[in-house]
Amino acid sequence: MKLLLNKEWTIFLDRDGVINERPWNDYVKNPNDFVFLPGAVEAIRLLSAYFARTVVVTNQQGVGLGVMPQKELEKIHAVMLQTISEAGGKIDHVFCCTDLKTKPDNCRKPNRWMADEACRMFPEINLGKAVMVGDTASDIAFGKNLGMKTIQIGVEESPLAPDLQFQSLYQFAKYCLLK
Repeated sequence: MKLLLNKEWTIFLDRDGVINERPWNDYVKNPNDFVFLPGAVEAIRLLSAYFARTVVVTNQQGVGLGVMPQKELEKIHAVMLQTISEAGGKIDHVFCCTDLKTKPDNCRKPNRWMADEACRMFPEINLGKAVMVGDTASDIAFGKNLGMKTIQIGVEESPLAPDLQFQSLYQFAKYCLLK
Protein backbone atom coordinates (compact mmCIF):
# COMPACT_ATOMS: atom_id res chain seq x y z
CA MET A 1 0.00 0.00 0.00
CA LYS A 2 1.28 3.45 -0.90
CA LEU A 3 0.07 6.45 1.10
CA LEU A 4 -0.29 9.68 -0.82
CA LEU A 5 0.87 12.14 1.82
CA ASN A 6 1.97 15.71 1.18
CA LYS A 7 2.47 19.18 2.70
CA GLU A 8 -1.31 19.55 3.25
CA TRP A 9 -1.24 16.73 5.81
CA THR A 10 -0.68 16.79 9.57
CA ILE A 11 1.42 14.22 11.40
CA PHE A 12 0.48 13.16 14.93
CA LEU A 13 3.35 11.48 16.78
CA ASP A 14 3.20 9.39 19.92
CA ARG A 15 6.15 10.05 22.24
CA ASP A 16 7.34 6.97 24.18
CA GLY A 17 8.38 4.19 21.81
CA VAL A 18 8.33 6.46 18.74
CA ILE A 19 10.48 9.48 19.62
CA ASN A 20 12.21 8.18 22.74
CA GLU A 21 12.95 4.87 24.40
CA ARG A 22 9.92 3.49 26.22
CA PRO A 23 10.83 2.40 29.74
CA TRP A 24 8.89 -0.86 30.24
CA ASN A 25 6.75 -0.90 33.40
CA ASP A 26 8.03 2.56 34.31
CA TYR A 27 7.87 6.21 33.22
CA VAL A 28 10.26 8.81 31.88
CA LYS A 29 10.38 10.80 35.12
CA ASN A 30 12.94 13.51 34.36
CA PRO A 31 14.97 14.86 31.44
CA ASN A 32 17.86 12.48 32.22
CA ASP A 33 15.51 9.51 31.67
CA PHE A 34 14.51 10.82 28.24
CA VAL A 35 16.63 9.06 25.58
CA PHE A 36 15.89 9.69 21.91
CA LEU A 37 15.56 6.58 19.77
CA PRO A 38 18.24 6.25 17.06
CA GLY A 39 17.41 8.49 14.10
CA ALA A 40 14.35 10.07 15.77
CA VAL A 41 15.65 13.64 15.85
CA GLU A 42 16.68 13.49 12.19
CA ALA A 43 13.34 11.87 11.32
CA ILE A 44 11.43 14.71 12.97
CA ARG A 45 13.60 17.25 11.14
CA LEU A 46 12.68 15.60 7.83
CA LEU A 47 9.00 15.06 8.69
CA SER A 48 8.41 18.57 10.03
CA ALA A 49 9.56 19.96 6.66
CA TYR A 50 7.33 17.46 4.82
CA PHE A 51 4.04 17.91 6.75
CA ALA A 52 2.01 21.09 7.36
CA ARG A 53 1.83 20.46 11.11
CA THR A 54 3.75 18.16 13.42
CA VAL A 55 2.17 17.50 16.81
CA VAL A 56 2.88 15.08 19.63
CA VAL A 57 0.01 13.32 21.40
CA THR A 58 1.08 11.45 24.50
CA ASN A 59 -0.54 9.65 27.42
CA GLN A 60 1.46 10.40 30.59
CA GLN A 61 -0.42 8.95 33.53
CA GLY A 62 2.76 9.03 35.63
CA VAL A 63 1.72 12.55 36.63
CA GLY A 64 -1.79 11.35 37.56
CA LEU A 65 -0.27 8.53 39.62
CA GLY A 66 2.00 10.96 41.47
CA VAL A 67 5.15 9.28 40.13
CA MET A 68 6.36 12.66 38.83
CA PRO A 69 5.13 16.25 39.06
CA GLN A 70 3.65 18.15 36.09
CA LYS A 71 6.65 20.54 36.21
CA GLU A 72 9.03 17.64 35.53
CA LEU A 73 6.95 16.54 32.53
CA GLU A 74 7.14 20.12 31.22
CA LYS A 75 10.96 20.06 31.62
CA ILE A 76 11.14 16.77 29.70
CA HIS A 77 9.12 18.25 26.84
CA ALA A 78 11.18 21.46 26.86
CA VAL A 79 14.41 19.46 26.48
CA MET A 80 12.84 17.34 23.72
CA LEU A 81 11.62 20.42 21.82
CA GLN A 82 14.94 22.25 22.21
CA THR A 83 16.96 19.28 20.93
CA ILE A 84 14.66 18.89 17.92
CA SER A 85 14.75 22.63 17.19
CA GLU A 86 18.55 22.75 17.41
CA ALA A 87 18.66 19.95 14.81
CA GLY A 88 16.45 21.99 12.46
CA GLY A 89 13.17 20.21 13.21
CA LYS A 90 9.92 21.55 14.58
CA ILE A 91 7.09 20.23 16.71
CA ASP A 92 4.17 22.63 16.64
CA HIS A 93 2.76 21.51 19.98
CA VAL A 94 2.83 18.69 22.52
CA PHE A 95 -0.64 17.56 23.62
CA CYS A 96 -0.52 15.50 26.77
CA CYS A 97 -3.07 13.63 28.87
CA THR A 98 -2.10 12.91 32.47
CA ASP A 99 -5.39 11.21 33.39
CA LEU A 100 -5.36 7.74 34.90
CA LYS A 101 -6.57 4.89 32.67
CA THR A 102 -9.26 4.18 35.25
CA LYS A 103 -10.75 7.69 35.24
CA PRO A 104 -14.15 7.70 33.54
CA ASP A 105 -14.28 9.85 30.40
CA ASN A 106 -10.51 10.35 30.45
CA CYS A 107 -8.61 12.24 27.75
CA ARG A 108 -6.18 9.40 27.00
CA LYS A 109 -5.73 7.88 23.57
CA PRO A 110 -7.64 6.26 21.98
CA ASN A 111 -10.18 8.89 23.08
CA ARG A 112 -10.26 11.91 20.80
CA TRP A 113 -9.57 14.75 23.26
CA MET A 114 -5.98 15.49 22.15
CA ALA A 115 -7.00 15.54 18.47
CA ASP A 116 -9.86 17.90 19.28
CA GLU A 117 -7.43 20.17 21.14
CA ALA A 118 -5.06 20.12 18.16
CA CYS A 119 -7.91 21.08 15.81
CA ARG A 120 -8.93 23.93 18.13
CA MET A 121 -5.36 25.25 18.26
CA PHE A 122 -4.73 24.72 14.53
CA PRO A 123 -8.12 25.05 12.75
CA GLU A 124 -6.56 24.17 9.38
CA ILE A 125 -6.00 20.57 10.52
CA ASN A 126 -8.18 18.15 8.58
CA LEU A 127 -8.21 14.76 10.34
CA GLY A 128 -9.00 13.15 6.97
CA LYS A 129 -5.56 14.42 5.90
CA ALA A 130 -3.70 13.34 8.99
CA VAL A 131 -1.48 10.42 9.89
CA MET A 132 -1.00 8.96 13.37
CA VAL A 133 2.39 7.39 14.08
CA GLY A 134 2.51 5.23 17.19
CA ASP A 135 3.79 2.00 18.66
CA THR A 136 0.79 0.69 20.60
CA ALA A 137 -2.74 -0.52 19.94
CA SER A 138 -4.18 2.63 21.57
CA ASP A 139 -2.22 4.80 19.11
CA ILE A 140 -3.55 2.87 16.12
CA ALA A 141 -7.11 2.93 17.54
CA PHE A 142 -6.81 6.70 18.12
CA GLY A 143 -5.91 7.26 14.48
CA LYS A 144 -8.48 4.82 13.10
CA ASN A 145 -11.28 6.24 15.30
CA LEU A 146 -10.61 9.70 13.84
CA GLY A 147 -10.28 8.66 10.19
CA MET A 148 -6.51 9.15 10.07
CA LYS A 149 -4.01 7.00 8.22
CA THR A 150 -2.04 4.96 10.76
CA ILE A 151 1.61 4.00 10.96
CA GLN A 152 2.86 1.52 13.53
CA ILE A 153 6.45 1.71 14.72
CA GLY A 154 7.87 -1.56 15.97
CA VAL A 155 6.24 -4.96 16.24
CA GLU A 156 3.63 -4.81 19.03
CA GLU A 157 0.47 -6.70 18.07
CA SER A 158 -2.59 -4.54 17.52
CA PRO A 159 -6.18 -5.73 17.10
CA LEU A 160 -6.52 -3.02 14.43
CA ALA A 161 -4.18 -3.32 11.49
CA PRO A 162 -2.19 -0.16 10.78
CA ASP A 163 -2.05 1.15 7.23
CA LEU A 164 1.74 0.68 7.24
CA GLN A 165 4.37 -0.55 9.68
CA PHE A 166 8.04 0.42 10.05
CA GLN A 167 10.82 -0.48 12.47
CA SER A 168 11.55 3.17 13.29
CA LEU A 169 10.36 6.71 12.81
CA TYR A 170 13.43 7.30 10.66
CA GLN A 171 12.39 4.49 8.29
CA PHE A 172 8.96 6.12 7.97
CA ALA A 173 10.60 9.50 7.23
CA LYS A 174 12.69 7.91 4.47
CA TYR A 175 9.52 6.32 3.04
CA CYS A 176 7.83 9.74 2.92
CA LEU A 177 10.77 11.37 1.16
CA LEU A 178 11.23 8.59 -1.40
CA LYS A 179 7.67 8.63 -2.73
